Amino acid sequence: MPIQNKKTLALIASCAAIFWPGAFIFGFPGVMGPHWQKIFGVGSSAVGQSLFWVLAGTGIFMYPVGRLQEKIGPVRLVAMGAFLCGIATIMVGYAWGMTAIYQWAFVTGIASSLIYIPALTVVQRWYPSARGLVTGLVSMVFGLSGAIMSPIFTLLLNGLGYTAMTFITGLLALVMCLAFAGFVRFPSPDGRNVSDTEERSPAQLLNLDVSRSLRTPAFWLLWSTWAMAGASGIAMVTLSAQFGVASGYSIEQAVWVLTAFNLTNGLGRIVSGHFSDRFGRNSTMASTFLCAGIAYLLLPHTSGLTTWAFLAAVVGLAFGTLFAVSAPLASDCFGMKHFGAIFGLVFTGYGFVAGPIGPWLSGLLLDRTQGNFILVFTYLGLLYLVSAITIWFVRPPKAG
Repeated sequence: MPIQNKKTLALIASCAAIFWPGAFIFGFPGVMGPHWQKIFGVGSSAVGQSLFWVLAGTGIFMYPVGRLQEKIGPVRLVAMGAFLCGIATIMVGYAWGMTAIYQWAFVTGIASSLIYIPALTVVQRWYPSARGLVTGLVSMVFGLSGAIMSPIFTLLLNGLGYTAMTFITGLLALVMCLAFAGFVRFPSPDGRNVSDTEERSPAQLLNLDVSRSLRTPAFWLLWSTWAMAGASGIAMVTLSAQFGVASGYSIEQAVWVLTAFNLTNGLGRIVSGHFSDRFGRNSTMASTFLCAGIAYLLLPHTSGLTTWAFLAAVVGLAFGTLFAVSAPLASDCFGMKHFGAIFGLVFTGYGFVAGPIGPWLSGLLLDRTQGNFILVFTYLGLLYLVSAITIWFVRPPKAG
């Protein structure tokens, strides 16, 4: 097969493999949250904990997946992720309480790490001169899947019931991800780029290992950004529908606020990835984080689904930018040789910290303050504003 066809197939397969994990992470909890509250008799904080367990599973396994990828390659990892993603969703249809939901969330987080790290690494190695664009495309599918599937999840839930919906979507995820797993592979057995003539940054030539990366300010600033911006962004997944329902709208109406968030969370990723190739990673991320912080501050002081959807879309754009641009920024700083392991460690800021200080704390504050969204949205807005500062100072370390 010609090289160009292999490149294209690897990109398509990486996007297709990440679709269902994204749908279950960014769409499923937001739609199911009110349903879980009703059938299990729990509050907002309990629903918010579902995303904490998603992030915990992701955070724990991102680094081991990055190291394992260097030993067994991306194909087997994606196949393992496909199996876990599909089976876990089929089983959650028989959940007896929130503990079972948390188990599903944790396994789904593991599945996403098994697919996300290989997908990002593979496309960057096939397209070394357009890393922002291709990681933006993969991330776009990851985020956009939630926008595509949220209304469909709602229709299936209302039309078929909870158990049938989870069985159908889980089976589709299993079959689709396994079908594409075999094409998520490196350009050559040793994982080198297709062309040795491609332009490479000093960091790519330097190829820092994990221990050296951990001793750089760039790593910890990037890690902190993932913790804060990740917390603020992921909190919108559960808060958007809750805010609409608390303001008097039905779940069918309120879900469009979540859909607007997921649309820009997905579609904006390829745009921000392309902009980062042209105008710089730091400026692209800092500007979207600043706008998202302002959007959160405005959100509780406005009214109407259209306005809320617009502001949620601004938050979605910033959240998508975090995913799309952080990966090429990390490879700019530390190189591609150990990218999976290093980015897996960066991701622990999101996996271990973003969940507790984002959706979990937000839900707890809502329960303790009888639904004070002004307090919660102000707090989340400030997290984004601080993130705009920290990401600005992430720079590749000097060789030496």
